[in-house]
Amino acid sequence: MAKAIVFDRVGGPEVLGLEHTDIGAPGPGQVRVRHSAIAVNFIDIYFRTGLYPTPLPSGLGSDAVGVVEAIGEGVHDLAVGDRVGYLIGPQGAYSDVRLMPAQFLIPLPEGISDLSAACLMMKGMTAQYLFRQVFPLQGGETILYHAAAGGVGLIACQWARALGVTMIGTVSTDEKAAIAQAHGCTHTIVTRRENTVERVKELTGGQGVAVVFDSVGKDTLQDSLNCLRPRGTLVSNGTSSGPVVIDTMQLAMKGSLWLTRPAMMHYIMPRAHMLAMADELFGMVLSGNIQCTPSHSYPLEEAALAHSALESRLTTGSTVLLP
Repeated sequence: MAKAIVFDRVGGPEVLGLEHTDIGAPGPGQVRVRHSAIAVNFIDIYFRTGLYPTPLPSGLGSDAVGVVEAIGEGVHDLAVGDRVGYLIGPQGAYSDVRLMPAQFLIPLPEGISDLSAACLMMKGMTAQYLFRQVFPLQGGETILYHAAAGGVGLIACQWARALGVTMIGTVSTDEKAAIAQAHGCTHTIVTRRENTVERVKELTGGQGVAVVFDSVGKDTLQDSLNCLRPRGTLVSNGTSSGPVVIDTMQLAMKGSLWLTRPAMMHYIMPRAHMLAMADELFGMVLSGNIQCTPSHSYPLEEAALAHSALESRLTTGSTVLLP
């Protein structure tokens, strides 16, 4: 029997429960994957709370790594025993074994462990599409990145350093500032005691930055806009503090600013493009430019505790569940 975390109503971490089910053999175009590590992402909280609606009852999670156990009809580019990961597809990654559409599976190269890969699927691919597609960084830019000590943030710190980008990162504590700097963040702003806009203007000679990557949302929106130079770009890639509501006249008044709200799905498909993104990411890891291992781990059964810790904003780096 397979174990899976499910929820039948939206709410706090307490709505998450464990159930046992028989998943059977893979159908056409499907693969059965036995998980070795499951990533916990903030987007999982959006589904659990109902911010992103999903039919209930539902599994949770879209990001895990494991080994192919069985293959359905019509699957030709994967074999039993292959190590794979995924970051999109139907909810249900919070489980020890599941069926997955083969089109969403990414083969994992030798030299990258399962635990490292669990940090790289959603979080590493997010850094890739933000820095290489949404606002392609060439090197030499000065950027502002909110939540620089988070799971995506620590990968972004390393990627920015490798590209020769000056990264200003916001964090909530001095401890997180030290972690972000150790991973390559050029400057940190501790928001509990420093004014973000004043520090950014100080660090940029009053000009502001070319782009702000803001996964926080409501609480940081105005600071993000005020940190941009004329014709700068706000990449609003998350809403952990609440949704972003903006009067577009602000964009004109603050310097003819650009605003985009990207979604991974629009940057990752078709499959050939997804595999090319993964190849670039894995290349950065294998070359030593990016290192990523989980900072926190919980048994699958303690998914609710993992959510509570992530929502507290006391965590740094990546969190995984272990089946």
